[in-house]
Amino acid sequence: MSRSHAEDSWSEEKRSAWLYRIVSDAESGTPRQVLFLELAQAAEHQAELWVAEMTKDGVPPPTAYRPDLRTRLVGWLIPHLGVALLKGVLAAMKVRGMSLYNAPAPHGTPTSLERLDGKPQHRGGNLRAAVFGVNDGLVSNASLILGVAGAGATPSAILLSGVAGLLAGAFSMAAGEYVSVRSQREFYEYQITLEREELDQYPQEEAAELALIYQAKGVGKEEARRMADALLRDPDRALDTLAREELGLNPEELGTPWGAAIASFLAFSLGACIPLLPYLLLSGATALGGTLLATGISLFGVGAAISLFTGKQSVVGGLRMLGIGAAAGGATWLIGRVMGVALS
Repeated sequence: MSRSHAEDSWSEEKRSAWLYRIVSDAESGTPRQVLFLELAQAAEHQAELWVAEMTKDGVPPPTAYRPDLRTRLVGWLIPHLGVALLKGVLAAMKVRGMSLYNAPAPHGTPTSLERLDGKPQHRGGNLRAAVFGVNDGLVSNASLILGVAGAGATPSAILLSGVAGLLAGAFSMAAGEYVSVRSQREFYEYQITLEREELDQYPQEEAAELALIYQAKGVGKEEARRMADALLRDPDRALDTLAREELGLNPEELGTPWGAAIASFLAFSLGACIPLLPYLLLSGATALGGTLLATGISLFGVGAAISLFTGKQSVVGGLRMLGIGAAAGGATWLIGRVMGVALS
């Protein structure tokens, strides 16, 4: 084993221990305080294992750990912003147990502790993303069209602006989704690589960490240890569970970058087409009236669809979205009107 790999692993464990103690202090007075203090001790023990590896190979081990600037900055932010807000940053820095800060599952929904059989979970994440993508395209392009119309532009100029808004918004959304999902996957793959190496290097210590997290979720000490030990018999299952419980990641929710980009592009384009269609099929004031009618009906429909994910009544959700869209469109129309008068 090379010195650089062993020393990097030692440094990561020491960094984790350093941050665990700060998280523990931030959770003072809660059951999580003890959990993160024990995780800090476990990380220190794992760092000692890397020292032993370097000593066995005749490599001088590091003498002391000094947190780098990034680690010190995160350590300073923890008590000021809270652990929950920084859970993604902390997970990326090998601080485990961030699944404790995930939103609790609705009543009757299987928890991560109940998903140890590895069976796929069907979720409405893709449908939800599609609905919100359509809503983004609808509101943004309708507002753009109304703003240009308020400025007194000709129908052809309004149509051109609407097409430009559709393409610019769709490509922007697609690029953003691609970068976001690509970054998520790279983070996930890096963390899984670390977990796989640690399972090979010190499986019992990894099982002990997982047992501590289960205990923090209310599982009895003996049962938590039994569950953690059982996972070690199936490395693939163990990696999947470690991703969920230690990292707070759900591998099933990570799509492909290109798939997310294309879906986002299509959803935004679909929404942006709705206020634009009347200018392709009608003319003059009739086209503007058609845009208002089509946009209003669509906003109500999108709001009703969003209520499926919020539990609100569909009529209330539809009216709320209609009001939000009307406010955005009215504001841009007035701004366009004022600017059109000022520039004429």
